[in-house]
Amino acid sequence: MKRLFNYVLRYKALIIVPSLAMLVSILLDMFNPYLSKVIVDQIITDGQTQLLASVMLALLGITLARAILGYVKEYLFDALSAKVNIDIKQDLFDHIQSLPFSYFDNMNTGELMSRINEDVENIWRTISFGLRLFVENIIYFVLATSILFYYSWKLAVACLVIMIPIAYIAIKFEKKIGETYEKLSDQGAELNTAAQENIAGVRLVKAFAREKHEILKFLNLNKENYKLNMEQSSVVGKYFPQIEFLTNLSLVIMVVLGGALIIWGNDGLTIGTLVAFNGYIWMLIWPMRNLGWLTNMLAQNSASAKKIFAILDTKSDIKNSENPVIPEEIKGHITFDNVSFKYNNQEVLDNINLDIKAGSTVAIMGTTGSGKTSIINLIGRYYDVSEGSLTIDSTDVKDLDLKTLREHMSIVPQDTFLFSDTIAENIRMGNRNASMEQIIKACEMACAMEFINDLEDGFDTLIGERGIGLSGGQKQRLAIARALVRKSSIMILDDATSALDMETEYQLLKNLNSLHKEATTFIIAHRISAVKNADIILYMENGRILEKGTHQELLALRGKYYEIYCDQFKDFEDVESEVV
Repeated sequence: MKRLFNYVLRYKALIIVPSLAMLVSILLDMFNPYLSKVIVDQIITDGQTQLLASVMLALLGITLARAILGYVKEYLFDALSAKVNIDIKQDLFDHIQSLPFSYFDNMNTGELMSRINEDVENIWRTISFGLRLFVENIIYFVLATSILFYYSWKLAVACLVIMIPIAYIAIKFEKKIGETYEKLSDQGAELNTAAQENIAGVRLVKAFAREKHEILKFLNLNKENYKLNMEQSSVVGKYFPQIEFLTNLSLVIMVVLGGALIIWGNDGLTIGTLVAFNGYIWMLIWPMRNLGWLTNMLAQNSASAKKIFAILDTKSDIKNSENPVIPEEIKGHITFDNVSFKYNNQEVLDNINLDIKAGSTVAIMGTTGSGKTSIINLIGRYYDVSEGSLTIDSTDVKDLDLKTLREHMSIVPQDTFLFSDTIAENIRMGNRNASMEQIIKACEMACAMEFINDLEDGFDTLIGERGIGLSGGQKQRLAIARALVRKSSIMILDDATSALDMETEYQLLKNLNSLHKEATTFIIAHRISAVKNADIILYMENGRILEKGTHQELLALRGKYYEIYCDQFKDFEDVESEVV
């Protein structure tokens, strides 16, 4: 709660003004039972009818004043909770953006969405209603108790004795319901993850006719959610009636004992005093009845806050050094010096040594899981090297300013991701200041203009989530255009032409050759046609570089690269002649 209060205290005006309105409203409410006493004892019993107009005006004035103050209180407390809601969501989203790749390797999108939406909304409800009611109930309880003791300490003690077991029940309830909400929060995130994955992968589900399996899987999760909700209802059903019974019992005690004291006449009580006592006792009853509901809400808030702050407390192991180097430009001279990389204590790269001149093109081939993508991930510091050093323009990447480094890189990842936006805006993500002329030029180089011109809305065509509506090759070409418009000094194409036909791939790679003097380019590919013109070709297995050289040099080795070449070009008669 202390950390939540730090968010609340940012908006002191939104705390002070509604708090004052709440306090004045409570103080005015304290007069209502007293005025009821005046009506019974002085106007009805004693016949002082001249007081009736004054009392009625006072009641009307209190009602109007409380209505105005109530609006101010409700509106400003809601505004406060909305501000806190925005701040927590923004801090959570900002922090998630700062976390490294390794965090997302083990985190589900659905769970993160659950934290940003449902858990923050639980906190919003607590601040908007729960926190305010908690403070309000305390003030009501203290003031009403003081007045009750003023009127009759005997009757006050008799009624307040009932409040002790209510408090005990509330404490037990909070513990039980808190455990349930912990489980509900985790299970809700699991349910969201299942829904998110199935909606995102609905085409794959349909393609494999797995609808029934996925429906049953979701049904089981839904049943678990139902079970936990019923567990919650069971806890509420067990404790709420007890609180209800005890609060009603205090009313019975007040009527019976108060009536007896009036009849006996040994405590100075009057019928008007008992009427007023009834009004004040309700100011105790409602806080005690709300105690169970507030405990319920606070338990939800506590469970949600734990999940949220667990994310906010996650530290990124990829961050700037204390005095990062911010170069005026990055040329792209990259050196791997005895670099090794481990992931989850498993060796992924072992003793990598490379000296790549600025403007060179490096092609990487190899078996699945050989470490091809890991090499390029180290360049952008998406992961850090475990041993050795990686330098760019003679500066260790760990010393370079992270933002500057990544601003000088363009990446086309294996998994082509496009946003639900226009084609132009998706490409402009690579360079927010890119003009339409620059976008068109990038698309021409990426061989994307042909299909864009065929679209009815051209660059203004809205594409679906993750590029739904486009073929794999079209998405790859847009992703390449997005990288090209950035005009960076380091370009990485991670299996970026796998969905292209041979003719389009040939033309695109031909266009990219013109970038050799502008950008250090890395191409990960499985086809010889995509890598044969590179300055350096690497063949990798088990995290090691087995072969390194130009196309002709590797053919002459007659090793792994040669075997792939022969396999891919076995239908051509000039394979041996090219090797020779």
